[in-house]
Amino acid sequence: MEPRITHGERIVLAGYSFFGDPFAETGCWTEENEIGRLWDRFFGYHSHRQDPCAGYDEALVAYEVHVECDQTASTGHREVFVGIRVDTLDEVPVDLLVKVLPATQYVVFTLRGREIASDWSQQTSEWMLHNGYIAAYPYGFQLYDQRFKGLDNLEASELDVYIPIRPADDGSTDCDR
Repeated sequence: MEPRITHGERIVLAGYSFFGDPFAETGCWTEENEIGRLWDRFFGYHSHRQDPCAGYDEALVAYEVHVECDQTASTGHREVFVGIRVDTLDEVPVDLLVKVLPATQYVVFTLRGREIASDWSQQTSEWMLHNGYIAAYPYGFQLYDQRFKGLDNLEASELDVYIPIRPADDGSTDCDR
């Protein structure tokens, strides 16, 4: 899992979110956990709409954003947002939420096969530590495109994990960004 570093532009997403510990009931990566139910709700919404929102891409490049809070380490609680990129906010339906991710530098890890369902967060944290980076913001996201074949076909699947980074010794604080 050798990552690449890239600069990402501002991303505007429309979708649904969940707050809590997504693994509290199932303890693992499954369609039955809170994240799986969130995706079901999101896809169900889109399957019943003629015009889900402006900029909706039928090829469906989808995002799963995990936003940590002060209690994430102790409780496992976080916001999980699933959605699609939109071109404009003008036509986002009122029943969808909007998430705006800032332009920033990202380290991108491509996960393949069983790596997708593994606990890859430890490996990404170790890479950042050994390469002189820290998280620039308290979120990361997974990008699902045509390479992801579904939970029932992980061996043939790939997805990218994006983590916003900054050099560990740049001296800036959250207020500076």
